[in-house]
Amino acid sequence: MTMANLNHLLFFFLFLLLSLLGKQSMSDDVVVRVGVVLDLNSTKGEVAKSYILMAVSDFYAVNSNYRTRLSLFIRDSKDDVIGAACADLMKNENVHAIIGPQRTTEAKFVAKLGEKAHVPILSFSATSPFLSPNHHPFFIQTTQDDSAQVKALATLIQAYGWREVITINEDTDYGNDLILCLIDAFQEVDVRLPYRSVISPSSKESDILKELNNLKEMQTRIFLVHMRASLASKFFVLVKNSRMMSEGYAWIMTQGLSSSLDTIDSKVLDSMQGVLGIRPYVQISKGLEDFERRWKTNLTSGKANYKTFGLNLIGLQAYDSIWALAMAVEKANIDNSSFLKQNARESKVDLAAIGVSEIGLRLLNTIASTRFQGLSGKFYLVKGQLKASTFEIFNVIGQTKRIIGYWNTKKGLSKEVDDIYTIAYSVSKDNLKQPSKDNLKQPVWPGDTTNQPKKLRIGVPARDGFNEFIKVEWCPRTNKPKVSGFSIDVFRAVLHMLPFPLPHEFVPYVTKNGQSAGTYDELLYQIKLKNFDAVVGDTTIVANRSSYVDFTLPYSESGVSMVVLMKDNEKNNIWIFLKPLSWELWLAIGAATIFTGLVTWVLEHHVNTKFRGPPDQQIGTIFLFSFATLTSSYREKVVTNLSRFVLIIWAFMVLILTQSYTASLASMLTVQQLKPEFVDVKEIKRNGYFVGYHNDSFVRELLIKQFNIDESKLKPYRTPEEYDEALSNGTHNGGVAAIFYEIPYIKLFLSKYGSRYAMVGPIYKTDGFGFAFPRGSPLVSYISRAVLNVTEDTDKMTGIMRKYFESQTTCVDGSAEISTDSPSLGVYSFGGLFIIAGLTSMFSLLIHVVKFLHFHWPTSNIVPAEGSFWLKLIELVKHFYQKDQCSYPFRKNESPLNPKISPDGFGASSSIDDKQNHSRTSSEGADNVDINDDDENL
Repeated sequence: MTMANLNHLLFFFLFLLLSLLGKQSMSDDVVVRVGVVLDLNSTKGEVAKSYILMAVSDFYAVNSNYRTRLSLFIRDSKDDVIGAACADLMKNENVHAIIGPQRTTEAKFVAKLGEKAHVPILSFSATSPFLSPNHHPFFIQTTQDDSAQVKALATLIQAYGWREVITINEDTDYGNDLILCLIDAFQEVDVRLPYRSVISPSSKESDILKELNNLKEMQTRIFLVHMRASLASKFFVLVKNSRMMSEGYAWIMTQGLSSSLDTIDSKVLDSMQGVLGIRPYVQISKGLEDFERRWKTNLTSGKANYKTFGLNLIGLQAYDSIWALAMAVEKANIDNSSFLKQNARESKVDLAAIGVSEIGLRLLNTIASTRFQGLSGKFYLVKGQLKASTFEIFNVIGQTKRIIGYWNTKKGLSKEVDDIYTIAYSVSKDNLKQPSKDNLKQPVWPGDTTNQPKKLRIGVPARDGFNEFIKVEWCPRTNKPKVSGFSIDVFRAVLHMLPFPLPHEFVPYVTKNGQSAGTYDELLYQIKLKNFDAVVGDTTIVANRSSYVDFTLPYSESGVSMVVLMKDNEKNNIWIFLKPLSWELWLAIGAATIFTGLVTWVLEHHVNTKFRGPPDQQIGTIFLFSFATLTSSYREKVVTNLSRFVLIIWAFMVLILTQSYTASLASMLTVQQLKPEFVDVKEIKRNGYFVGYHNDSFVRELLIKQFNIDESKLKPYRTPEEYDEALSNGTHNGGVAAIFYEIPYIKLFLSKYGSRYAMVGPIYKTDGFGFAFPRGSPLVSYISRAVLNVTEDTDKMTGIMRKYFESQTTCVDGSAEISTDSPSLGVYSFGGLFIIAGLTSMFSLLIHVVKFLHFHWPTSNIVPAEGSFWLKLIELVKHFYQKDQCSYPFRKNESPLNPKISPDGFGASSSIDDKQNHSRTSSEGADNVDINDDDENL
């Protein structure tokens, strides 16, 4: 045997040995049986199968040293809800894990089978949030469940300022489960779901068209679509045919549909132009690009004209699920695997015959702890669910998906993905800001426009007068309306205070010829008819209107009052000098004057010749002196100190009264020149006078229902000029007696014609001007808070008011009720003075009487003892009436040779006879005595 032959022989034996060793090694591998359940009749199932087969091949090509091997048993679910395929795999194939099924409905049933058999179920496409491991411990979601995307959807809708969204979902567990999560997420950001559209997967085109026509009649133009690709392919074509994929509409797709767009026909994509979608972000890597190339090569190998798709998220998640399971099987150190059999029966779906996997629990725990970087991203399970990652937001343009931004729970919205990954773990102030569309790139909306859909159609009233509140002008070149005025400026200031943008357009409520199309009530009712999304203007908040709209907080105070013509008050001017004092005060002054004059006469009568004489002269003196003291023009001089004391107090009182009278009269003569013709609506109604009101205003119903004014007595007016003409003509000359309207308008009217008219009567309160929105609108709370911020900003409100109501600075405050007469001064105001003057007079009179009785009571003894008391009193009166010659004024003129002055100073004689003679003499010559006492008296 040659050396060459020997070498060949040795090589042959070596090759044989290695072959035997390889076969022995392969025989030592632990084979773990794994079931795969897919709907092989669907595009998604077909694509997922190709990904799964490549995953097994790629994994063991990389990990050829692993001692475990997955053996796949692929079954077609045939859209079977009860999961017969899964039951067959568990019972007859003794699989220890199952990949699939695709649909949520199947997954819910299969999850129970897995729990019974201790077989882990790995689903890469069932996203229902109700498939929680808390309820199904052997069910593992290797995809993000739908609860992860709802926050991203809510943030996206909030960023564009949309407050109402209509959801459209397929009528399956997959479609319905997400909507329940969306309701809670939208409530947190005050987004309202006014309507929910549910479409069956088996619906005919006529049924879908009918539902689309129903949606077209609604105010909301923002739609959120949650359905599978098979139904969406038919749905969006019909949407475009219904002209709902046009300007003014917005369509958003959820994660499931967005992730399946690569499997949708290009003709369907043509009907989805401008649609926004949201899906998990997949970072492009070299490994992913290499896989895509190999996958497309394998898919088209040996198949002519086979249509290829781009990378599919569901397929990538299926790929990662196989890798996770293969890693877990290797880590679990499985030497052998078996099932503990129960009572077996021939039926493939006999659930009672399914055994229990001995390695199921160990395999489940190992899968839950597996971590690696997969093709779809980081594979990291949290409580049996794939941890939520970053979402990308895209815009369908042509056949491509243009990325306009990203979202995650920490950063929120961002234009670039780099901003997402540079976020710090601590929450900064930027993270707490209100989401804004400025953090996204500009999308192209349906209708090939960059104008954001869902502009609020805000109805505004068109009126002829009082344009300071709201004014509608038309551009002659474009024939587009231009709206301005106080109410519009306040609304714009309110929008500036909102934490989100609110696109809007003002639509005048007019007919084709530009005239007002109806009353304010009819304008507000257009909100209920869904012709307007809101009404902005000088709309008053009243109870009956709140039955079909919701008002914001008022931005202006209001109330209803009446304006009347002021008439000249000259016919009463001849008696106006009496009005400063009330009749009671006039009578009190007269009585006090007479009383003071009478007291002075008593004090001066027997010692002062000016207060003596015949009775008629003395009475005249009393009255003349009394009223002369009011003007300090009296000529009679008083000689006693008591009289002087009384007159000093009286002069002080008169000074105060005259000064008060003068001030009051001056005020009446300079201010009270005019008075309103009417001050009470009852007077107008009683006389059957005509009453005016502003046309198209709620005041008409107020006059009829609350004031019970005959409808035939009501006349409508529009402009301040018409108000002026009607009030000037009066009710008997084709005009009206009064015009009822809201106070802001009356103030504006008075600022132009205030010298001739006045606002009178009580104010009938209303809640003021407010902005109107549909019942239950979430915008009401935001707008109301913004209204408070604006109205509390004094500088801002003052600036707006000066812009339109600058001339109102001279207007009298109409909130004060005008009285027919200025208030007269009353007795109570001077009660203290009257008391002081009265007490002074009474005190002086009392002292005089006591002194008189003290010195003249003895003269009454001339009356016989048997005489009565009245005779003594008469005697005293006679003494009082006589001149007291012993008093100081009379003593100055008596002879010094015959003085008869008693020590008491009252001139008492030494004897009763002399006194009687002296009295008679004095009585006879009373009128001839002339005492020159100018130097001794006042």
